[in-house]
Amino acid sequence: MTSRGRLVVHAHFYQPLRVDPFSGRIPADPAAAPFHDWNARIDAECYRPNTERGTLARISYDVGPTLEEWLVTNAPASAAGFVAGDRWPGPEIGHGNAIAQAFHHTILPLASASDRRTEIRWGLRDFSVRFGRPSEGLWLPETAVDLATLRLLAEEGVRYTILAPWQSADTNLDTRRPYRVDLGGGRSITVAFYDAGLSSAVSFEPGATADADRFARERVATRLAGTPFPDGETGLVVIATDGELYGHHQPFRDLFLQRLVAPGPAVPDRGFDVVNIGTALLEPPGRVLRTTRIVERTSWSCHHGVARWGWECPDAADGRWKAPLRAALDRLAAGIDAATDLAFRALSRGPDRLAARDAYVEVLLGVESPDAFAARWLGSRVAAASRARFLDLLEAQRWRLAMFASDSWFWDDPIRPETRQNLRCAARAVRIVDAACGTRLERVFVADLALLTSPGQGLDGAAIYRAALSEVGQPGPA
Repeated sequence: MTSRGRLVVHAHFYQPLRVDPFSGRIPADPAAAPFHDWNARIDAECYRPNTERGTLARISYDVGPTLEEWLVTNAPASAAGFVAGDRWPGPEIGHGNAIAQAFHHTILPLASASDRRTEIRWGLRDFSVRFGRPSEGLWLPETAVDLATLRLLAEEGVRYTILAPWQSADTNLDTRRPYRVDLGGGRSITVAFYDAGLSSAVSFEPGATADADRFARERVATRLAGTPFPDGETGLVVIATDGELYGHHQPFRDLFLQRLVAPGPAVPDRGFDVVNIGTALLEPPGRVLRTTRIVERTSWSCHHGVARWGWECPDAADGRWKAPLRAALDRLAAGIDAATDLAFRALSRGPDRLAARDAYVEVLLGVESPDAFAARWLGSRVAAASRARFLDLLEAQRWRLAMFASDSWFWDDPIRPETRQNLRCAARAVRIVDAACGTRLERVFVADLALLTSPGQGLDGAAIYRAALSEVGQPGPA
């Protein structure tokens, strides 16, 4: 085992889904001027510069699948750069730099077991198709975690994840070493707890990041003092932040990152090595890690667990709208699922909705054509109308999952674009199902939305829903 300390910088790249579910296009956003929309602006300020400089080859990172889909179509050089950055430049590193992310940035501890499993499976499959290898780790959206979610990760072959230090139940946690979390049934998962002080400094202290060499010398190296530990464990510092920090949220911080992780002889020897997260957690194989327990239903961006995405979190001035919104979406999802199950039982071979939904990611990724997928599940001789209905209802499942993206609840008011976007996803899903199954779920959904109110504008959720649809040229509910 090496005696030198190790630094890992992990960047979480993600943007809210901005595509209009009805047209497949991203509407122009004047707030992102001079660019067409915020994805285009952030690509110019962050994604493209970091890929062009080769910085990704020296850090760890995850990329949201829905963001990567946009990049492939609209910024292919950046998309290719993320894939190329997965390969560490030195032959001594056996683990890629990138890890997977749950597909829709859903707060998994608030999702049903089946939705969690689909989000994890879709995220892992998206990664394997785009990066050409399976992912050893997975970033949990908002690092929101509970034991049930970690068990699902382990069942899908995920070996590690990254959490905030306050998500450990150990009050004496030393983040400079990795830990093992026992999941029961002979399973476990490895967890890196990031350094809260250094991660916060990189995110919010302009003075701290004015000089990368000084930061490495005075902040990182001092944190590694006293390691390796008496048991031989190598000292580890993990800095975890939003990836958009580097050039978008903070101009010029991409240059700081480039210098911080630059290889020698470009920089003087700092007394520690820069590695990726897989190397830090999985090498050398077979080493015995200390165990810790997690604090159930916690996250990195809400100090009240996961309350920010479900009910009246104290971080919001008035969060009374959050629980009714989640209840309306949960009820809609249940209605969509019940109607779909009934419709699927009437189809050839009576396909299982959850199994078909998990597999439908092959169509979303372009691995399998819709017709070939339908033939595989229903048989090649099924009527065209049945095939179309099957595919339509799976497309509804796609948008029904998307309506639970965390962005809806993150801010203080449901009038924001993020909530309106998720409401459009819900509209797309429910209108497909109502048309295919003859149900009237949208009417019930609108009634449920009327129970929530925007703190800032006084509009109820039904009015916000109608406005969200009007913005993309869709008629209001009947």
